[in-house]
Amino acid sequence: MNIVTRIAAVSVAVLALVACGNRNEVGNVGVDWTGNDISVEAVADPDVQGVVCHLAFFNRSFIDRISQGNWFEDPSYSALDCSAVGPVTIGNIKTSGSQEIFQQARSLIWKSLRVTRIYDQTNNSLIYLAHARQIQQGSGKMSLSVVPLNGLNVTWKNGKPNGQPTTGSVMVQ
Repeated sequence: MNIVTRIAAVSVAVLALVACGNRNEVGNVGVDWTGNDISVEAVADPDVQGVVCHLAFFNRSFIDRISQGNWFEDPSYSALDCSAVGPVTIGNIKTSGSQEIFQQARSLIWKSLRVTRIYDQTNNSLIYLAHARQIQQGSGKMSLSVVPLNGLNVTWKNGKPNGQPTTGSVMVQ
């Protein structure tokens, strides 16, 4: 085999492995005749039982990869919506700063799609942010979802942090 054939064979094998194993795919919608799809996955928060996020993102087809070039990369666009689906049990989460709960490669090496959780103590809410992360030239493409904890059946395994609502906030009680 010559070097070009070997590189092509390895590339096809890598693409096949990347396409395998849809973690928690709920469904997908075909968007054109070349096989491009929008996939929807259920992403459970590993530290917050009772909250599930649905993440939609674009999957390029083999035909699109061949015709458009850039074989090893998918677009960064995504949409996110999270909700409480039952009693909420909050485990060991950061109550300040952010904590990544999901990551998926969007290119062979450099780019990934991530879901990050932030706890808003003042408004007693969990904020989920879907965003792309790249080594350089970061992207502003993002999607945001908020799960307000007020009025829900919430159990804190490590005790609820104390916080006061922000004066003048739009918080429903």
